[in-house]
Amino acid sequence: MKIGIALPQYGSHARAELIAGFARDAEAAGFDSLWVGDRALTPVAPSDLYPGHTPDNPYPPGFTTFLDPLTVLTVAAAATSRVRLGTSTLNAPWYPPLLLARTLTSIDQLSNGRLDAGLGIGWMRDEYTAVNADFSRRGAHLDEILDILHGIWTEDTFGHEGPHWTIPRSYVGLHPVQRPGPPVLLGGFTPAAMLRIGRRADGWVGITLPPAAHAGLWATARRAAEEAGRDPDALQQHIRHNPGPDASCEDIAAVLAGVRDSGADSCFIDLQQSVPTPDRALELGIKVLERVRSGS
Repeated sequence: MKIGIALPQYGSHARAELIAGFARDAEAAGFDSLWVGDRALTPVAPSDLYPGHTPDNPYPPGFTTFLDPLTVLTVAAAATSRVRLGTSTLNAPWYPPLLLARTLTSIDQLSNGRLDAGLGIGWMRDEYTAVNADFSRRGAHLDEILDILHGIWTEDTFGHEGPHWTIPRSYVGLHPVQRPGPPVLLGGFTPAAMLRIGRRADGWVGITLPPAAHAGLWATARRAAEEAGRDPDALQQHIRHNPGPDASCEDIAAVLAGVRDSGADSCFIDLQQSVPTPDRALELGIKVLERVRSGS
């Protein structure tokens, strides 16, 4: 199983001047991938709670400061040469799909084909209101975005007329290094999300869950792939683990060992809620990496 780590992006880790050095050091330490997340705003009185949180603590405090994910990933792409670069996840319906395709293609070009495009639909209605997007239609928007990305990435001239976007037929001179395009990973942990993964995506970018829940969701994606005439064994699993404050190396390594036993292709750790600074996150992350790889 490959192991990744989240780039410094939010809360006390949102230090733009440290991104390049963190990325270089993580690559040198042997991590296989670097990841970013996506938040638009943190309302004072939020419409929805972050999963696992309460009205008194509606979301992680660090969410109040959040660097742009694609800017952070671009810096990391320029600072590294080997690691994969992933988004976990971009809330795709917030972005005009034509411009999203241009940015993702540019990052894939800049990184010489190392981008994994993890896309999702988010969980907070307030964020959709703030970017003038329709929360109630976010699943349908994602489906249309996937159509547009595929067309722009695979055709030399492309046009689109759909229920939400119209793109006049145009020349496409910029294509990704990866063909037919960067792997598209979809987030989510509902049956509907897993059905979309099986039918349309290259894999799942999930979160750590109890083994039975994980297995059930993954089985749904595999069945959907089979029913769509796709190879279920080709689907990838990339699992995110968000350790809590002061989580120990041993505890984190044990979770990653469990993810490995589930058959996942990779697991990446986000330590921005565990320790106060990027240097401590990298120090802890390297200890976890070494422990998991040694089997101790």
